[in-house]
Amino acid sequence: MRFLFAALFGYTRTTDSLRHPTRYVFLDLWSRAFAVCALLTIAVQAQEFDIVIRNGRVVDGMGNPWYRADIGVRGGAIAEIGNLAGRPARRTLDAKGQIVSPGFVDMMGAASSPMLLDPRTAISKLSQGITTIFAGEGGSEAPQTPETLSGEFTKAGYRWSTFGEYFRLLEKRGMGVNAIHNVGAAQLRRVAIGMEDREPTAAELQKMRDLGAQAMRDGAIGFSTALIYPPGTYAKREELVEIGKVVGQFGGIYSTHMRNESNQLLDAIAEALDIGKRAGIPVHIYHLKAAGEENWPLMQRAIDTIANARKQGMDVTADIYPYIRNGLGLSALVHPRHFAKGRDPFVRQLADPAFRAQLRKEVEETSNWENWYRHVGKTWENILIAQVGSVSNKRMEGKSLAEAAKMAGKDEWTMFFDLLAAGDISVNPKSMNEEQKHLAMRTFFVSFDTDAGPLNPANATGAHPRAFGSFPRVLAKYVREDRVIPLEEAIRKLTSLAANRLKLHDRGRVAVGMAADLVVFDPDRIQDHASFTDPLELSTGIEWVLVNGKVAFENGAMTGELAGRVLRRR
Repeated sequence: MRFLFAALFGYTRTTDSLRHPTRYVFLDLWSRAFAVCALLTIAVQAQEFDIVIRNGRVVDGMGNPWYRADIGVRGGAIAEIGNLAGRPARRTLDAKGQIVSPGFVDMMGAASSPMLLDPRTAISKLSQGITTIFAGEGGSEAPQTPETLSGEFTKAGYRWSTFGEYFRLLEKRGMGVNAIHNVGAAQLRRVAIGMEDREPTAAELQKMRDLGAQAMRDGAIGFSTALIYPPGTYAKREELVEIGKVVGQFGGIYSTHMRNESNQLLDAIAEALDIGKRAGIPVHIYHLKAAGEENWPLMQRAIDTIANARKQGMDVTADIYPYIRNGLGLSALVHPRHFAKGRDPFVRQLADPAFRAQLRKEVEETSNWENWYRHVGKTWENILIAQVGSVSNKRMEGKSLAEAAKMAGKDEWTMFFDLLAAGDISVNPKSMNEEQKHLAMRTFFVSFDTDAGPLNPANATGAHPRAFGSFPRVLAKYVREDRVIPLEEAIRKLTSLAANRLKLHDRGRVAVGMAADLVVFDPDRIQDHASFTDPLELSTGIEWVLVNGKVAFENGAMTGELAGRVLRRR
């Protein structure tokens, strides 16, 4: 009460003798300021937290050694860090010495739209400790036309054309995790040109620029490319520079699945850097790799090239996923020029035995393109079938294409062509080695991704195991077992490094005032279980995941809290 009296009136009562038992002493400014601070401290300490995480070993996301502390969460943010024993809270989570870290950021989370159809798809992210996904590659959720918008959305009653419209739909539906978006250069092409293999007219290019500007105004973080898939592969460098210049006016970034990740890897990096330099924007390289055994030595040169660009002032980063098998559509094993007039004409050609023979010769003998058959050592044993579209081919999931051919009683090339004709086939080629993964993980500017969209295992038909296991695999295999990098460095790459790249400066760190995206996990028990034969298995060892201050995941399941947000460019 004496502090309160002093703070309010600037003086306090004191007793100095029997003759004058009470008198008032006026406080100087410093004394009064101290009294006010004391009053505020008492008031703050009396406030109730929404959640307190007690007894945790905090890894702050910035590479610092872990330390012991409690974390108080209030209003979706980290309110206090320290000894919070006895402080009131609506809920207390006892970490019991487990690691408390920032929520993980997936640098290539493919798409947010699965959450629009089914919010439970966020389980594939939350079960890995992921609280934010970076969506968009060649394609993106916007812009859309009635012709480009997938029927699964219109059948569900969803229609939109711009990111602004899409974001409102997504937020109204509810999101299990946060999402930040790119506008895809291939998406701009689909809307302005279609699937044709040609350069845009001046009017078409201006339409792409205008659509890109609209996406940035709506909150996209930048633009992205997937330059091995039609129609993205048809885009020349000048076209991408022009889009990049528009994105640059809004402070955006350029993210790329490069034109080549194998024998022309260094040329592809040079192209990405040139686009960024000429457009005046930062560059991020998705899932950096050197595919094909003869190209594995290129990984160190690729890292050195990026490091040298950074030394010269170029803002460029990269990410990887922790698997030596990549994932792609089976059609990527065919030269993209065959799809220049669309998929249907190509499928009709496949009915001709002469065309099949010509195509086989091309795949077996040429290397002037991203030839994945060559990258796997020219053997169908090294290509696993991950996901099929038809029920009749379902039994082939998890089998190599060579095994599938035996099951069907066909030769391997006939099986390949028949699966191409069937469509919607995803495969996992064995194209990388562990050494290049180690090199990338030890490189300070390389973060992590899943290269997979949200999935609900209850109704998914297949996947690459990275969709469910990537981030726990980093912490289990590469930190705990193989000791490739220390825990604190892995967490930095999973959190603040990624958040900084996406300009999410209120996330990715455990610090007062930061958004309360948090993960509590046991470093001795965290483990990925998804495999190429059982890819939909959830990981274990993650106790709780908080998204914007709400417990979104506990006891191995989603809680029903849909606290995620669309994170718009600021």
